[in-house]
Amino acid sequence: MNDITPTIRFCCPPELEATLPRPIPAVQGLPGWFKSMPSDAFSELAQANVRTVKKCPPFIDAMTSGFLIPLAIDVRVDAGEFSWDWDIPPGLMSGAPHSPLDFHDNSQVTGSPFFEDDRVVLKFNSFWTIELPPDYSLLITHPFNRADLPFVTLTGLVDADRYQHFLNFPARWRDSEFSGVLAKGTPIAQCVPVKREDWGISCEALGTDEIGRLQEMLAAFSTEGDIYRRQFRAPKR
Repeated sequence: MNDITPTIRFCCPPELEATLPRPIPAVQGLPGWFKSMPSDAFSELAQANVRTVKKCPPFIDAMTSGFLIPLAIDVRVDAGEFSWDWDIPPGLMSGAPHSPLDFHDNSQVTGSPFFEDDRVVLKFNSFWTIELPPDYSLLITHPFNRADLPFVTLTGLVDADRYQHFLNFPARWRDSEFSGVLAKGTPIAQCVPVKREDWGISCEALGTDEIGRLQEMLAAFSTEGDIYRRQFRAPKR
């Protein structure tokens, strides 16, 4: 049995090491609204208290999987214009990004739901290279269940065991009414390592034994709402 924990290696230009916010395990970046929300709430429909998503293991496991990439510095947003103050230290690697934001021409998403005639696509710059163990790729997406953020990061898959370069995170700015500061450290992407392997697919009717087991589980779920967490949820860390 292999007890060695896989390691994700992050590297940044030396000049930024002292000030650049580090990527963090997603479990350390749960938002304030999740921490403060109630575990149960009254349902007018059921006329009883019901569990909220704070008690939903799949919801929580998604939000705490992988790691979060933070915004490098404060970005001010005013009437759709973005600005920031950042004195780039001398000696920054040639060709490295020099700003927290860049933009894609909207023609690059022509024909997709992300296209808007009068709006470019944002590109969050990252100042970290990311190295994964052999045979692992990096699923990059919007921070899970974070509808509170004023942007939506597009989803991509990068073979980060082979490609050690600065990654950029394209995003669509969705909140045209937002005005204020997008704070340093705001999660701009959630990244989950996935192992590359081939999968087949099989579709068929349930067998008699499987139907029996499924009926037993349905009966158990009707009387024990927490059965998934107690009996089926796998430890994640």
